[in-house]
Amino acid sequence: METTHKSLIAIKLLHTLIWAVMAGATLYVLYSGCFNQITRYTWIAILLILFEGLVLLLFRWTCPLTLVARRYSDSQKDNFDIYLPNWLARYNKQIFTSIDLLGLVLVLVRVLGARG
Repeated sequence: METTHKSLIAIKLLHTLIWAVMAGATLYVLYSGCFNQITRYTWIAILLILFEGLVLLLFRWTCPLTLVARRYSDSQKDNFDIYLPNWLARYNKQIFTSIDLLGLVLVLVRVLGARG
């Protein structure tokens, strides 16, 4: 196996692992808000999501791993850099931003409602 191919596989594995952690954080925040189960892990997940948003903002809405993977592939597929179905890779930011915002709003409503 050539080095370029191995490098792209390594990037795709890392990217998929990070994606899975972030998807888990997103779903955990949503769960926390829906079921009023707000713990320190909820706040850690929110911090992870905000950090990811900052990274994407700094890199003009492109994951830095996508930029690295681009060195090893000229594929035009949306999932060239991650082990996800192409449709999910294409709409990933829209799907998870919507869920992130819903989860955050639910958590804030629960927290602010508990104080009132």
